[in-house]
Amino acid sequence: MVKGQMQGIDRDQLPHTSAQVGEWLWSRPQGGAEVCLILAHGAGAAMDSPFMQGMAERLATRGVAVLRFEFAYMAARRVDGRKRPPNPQAQLLEAWRQVYAQVRQEFSGPVAIGGKSMGGRMASLLADELGSAALVCLGYPFHAIGKVDKPRVAHLADLQTPTLMVQGERDAMGDRLTVAGYKLSVMIELLWLTAADHDLKPLKASGFTHEQHLDSAADAVAAFLSR
Repeated sequence: MVKGQMQGIDRDQLPHTSAQVGEWLWSRPQGGAEVCLILAHGAGAAMDSPFMQGMAERLATRGVAVLRFEFAYMAARRVDGRKRPPNPQAQLLEAWRQVYAQVRQEFSGPVAIGGKSMGGRMASLLADELGSAALVCLGYPFHAIGKVDKPRVAHLADLQTPTLMVQGERDAMGDRLTVAGYKLSVMIELLWLTAADHDLKPLKASGFTHEQHLDSAADAVAAFLSR
């Protein structure tokens, strides 16, 4: 699906503790990579949150180069520390277009897009338009918490981009039983993690740890992108 030699930007990886407004964070495999995944953050946590950092590092060790960026409202938080709601959807989508366009100018190989929760949802709205090699959603927000009657799935029925969604079985924004009732494109693959929540964290009684689920997610994403 997305194989091919990738040529990256000759720029040092930025440590997650030093991200500044407008910066990108790279997690690159040693010896190069065949695919780049642009990974956007969720509504409430930055691109260097433990979840985003941990997933980027895991994917890099599995041969995937990961580029992280921040939407304007989250980048502004670094300036004054004040929490803000996400930018309007049109602005979020335009930010995605700009980042994708710049990366495509600098990479000759395939580029996939995706993200955590909201970041993945915004990517899903643009995947076909951009012609991305693939789409990866980690904890897709099928509906807002407590609003099962207002699903965010209309565009997913006709999605043409090869897609992997990694979802917790008890995700409050789309559990396994609820999602089973949605009409989703045949291009969408779902990986359900046992007893996991929106952050892919399982119940202790499940016998799984959060680290194990994150490793399973990274394994699945890396395998999906290498097809």
